[in-house]
Amino acid sequence: MTLIPTDLSATRISHAVRDPNREIAASSRIIDLSVGIVVCIPCFRRPQHLRLTLDSLASQRTPRSFAVVMAENDAVRRESAPVAAEYLADGRLQGVCLVEKRQGNVQAINAAFETALALFPAATRFLMIDDDEIASPDWLELMVRTAEATGADVVGGPVLPVFEDHRMPWLSRHPVFCPAYDYSGAVPLIYGCGNCLITRAAFESFARPAFDPRFNFLGGGDCDFFVRCRDAGMTFHWTAEAVITETVPQSRTSFGWIVKRGLRIGAINYRVQSKAAQGAAARVWVFAQMLGRLPLSLLLAAALLKSSKAVVAMHPVMVALGSALAAFGIEPKPYEASKIVS
Repeated sequence: MTLIPTDLSATRISHAVRDPNREIAASSRIIDLSVGIVVCIPCFRRPQHLRLTLDSLASQRTPRSFAVVMAENDAVRRESAPVAAEYLADGRLQGVCLVEKRQGNVQAINAAFETALALFPAATRFLMIDDDEIASPDWLELMVRTAEATGADVVGGPVLPVFEDHRMPWLSRHPVFCPAYDYSGAVPLIYGCGNCLITRAAFESFARPAFDPRFNFLGGGDCDFFVRCRDAGMTFHWTAEAVITETVPQSRTSFGWIVKRGLRIGAINYRVQSKAAQGAAARVWVFAQMLGRLPLSLLLAAALLKSSKAVVAMHPVMVALGSALAAFGIEPKPYEASKIVS
C-alpha cells in the first residue's frame, strides 16, 4: 500500500491533470495510490443531490478500498466542489475533485476518467455514477465481482427511475426510463455510462480522449465509446442486481421533455451509426435507413396505441424523427449550460 499525504503529492496530482483546462479543487488528506478501483462522478449544478450520491458511496458494503474522482463542470459557480471537499476532508471518501473548465457532458466524463487513470496507476477497474444517482449498498461489490468472475471488459447495471411526481408510476416502463436489460448475463452492448464499470485495458485500446468530444452537447459519447469497444471485440456483461436509482424531477416527466428525449435518442443513433460506417456508400446506406424508419415508426405507433398510452406509443416516431433530422444536420443540444435544467 502506498499512502501519500496530498500536501506532498502536488507533483503527482499536477501530472495527473496535465491540462491547462483542469485544476484540482479538493483532495483527501491521504491518497492510497495502490487502490484497484476508482469511481468517477461528473458533476454539474446538483450540489444537494451530490450529497446523496456521495453518501451512497460512503455506505458501500465492500471490503475493497476504492477512490473517487469528481469532475466539477461548472468553472464559474463551482457548486459541487465544496460538497466534494467536505467528504474528502473528513475522510468519508478518498480521492480528488477537479474542475474541468470546458463545459459539456463529454468533457466532464473524459476529465474524470483521464484523471483517475493517471492518478491511480494500480487501478484496473473504473466505475461511473452520475451526480443525480444513488448507488445501492452492494453496487460496487457486485460490479467488481462480476468483472472478476466473467473477465468482461465492460460491466453495466440498471438505472431505475425514482420520480418526484408519484402520479405516473407507469412511466418507469417507458423506453426513456426502462433499463436495457432485465436479466444478468452476457449482453451484446451497453448504451450508457450512468452505471458502468470499464477496465483499464479497455481504455488503453483507444487513443485519448476515449469519449468523442463531438458528442459533447448532444450526448451519446458513452454509446459511441461502447460501440467502438464492441467493434474492437470487447465483451459486455449486465448485472441486474447492481442497482443505481436516478432521481427524476417533475420537469423530466412532462410530455414535452419525453418527446425531446426521444428526438435526442434518434439523433444519437444516427450520429453513432454514421460515424461507424466505413466509406461513403456505408454512410449513404445509414442515411437511407434512418429516413426509411420514419414511415415504419408510424405503423408501429399505431399498433402500440391499442395497448399503450400515447406518450409511449409515440416514442418510436420521435426516435425515427430525431434520426431523420440529424441526417440533415438538425440536432438538439441539451448539454449546453444555458439549456440544462438542474
